[in-house]
Amino acid sequence: MSKPEKGIQKQSRAITPRRQSSEISRWDREMERMFEDFFSSRWNLLRPGSLFSWRERGITMPSVDIDVYDEKDVIVAKAELPGIAKDEISVNVADHSLTIRGEKKKDEEVKEENYRYSERSYGSFMRTIELPAEVQTEKSKARFKDGILEVRLPKTEEAKKKEITVNVE
Repeated sequence: MSKPEKGIQKQSRAITPRRQSSEISRWDREMERMFEDFFSSRWNLLRPGSLFSWRERGITMPSVDIDVYDEKDVIVAKAELPGIAKDEISVNVADHSLTIRGEKKKDEEVKEENYRYSERSYGSFMRTIELPAEVQTEKSKARFKDGILEVRLPKTEEAKKKEITVNVE
């Protein structure tokens, strides 16, 4: 073992991490994380039905997942609306778009301090989608059963005629 030279002292230069325990600093870090997630996720917030990692952080909002498909003479839209009462749903068809609005209300009152965690979301929601063809708004029908809203939108005669078959060579 070598002896330390005279006059030379070894100093520890370990950096002690600064402790940030205040609510403001925690909030600040959380906001930074959310902005990083938002901008690094290639705008996933704009994709239908996406809440990316905000849900994991306790920031939730009711979302509406919709399937839209074509049945020759009818456009069909099906939306998942679990836990929502029929009388809390509004459907509007106008200007080549379908709008579904509603509100998911809390079914019970629990004191905030009694929660261990909460993953369900409550509140008002609205989802508007562009329709793939012109429809007869006055003949549109909606049905709600078992948490699924089905909207059937008959195509206009013009929209039916616009469909053509293209041969592939």
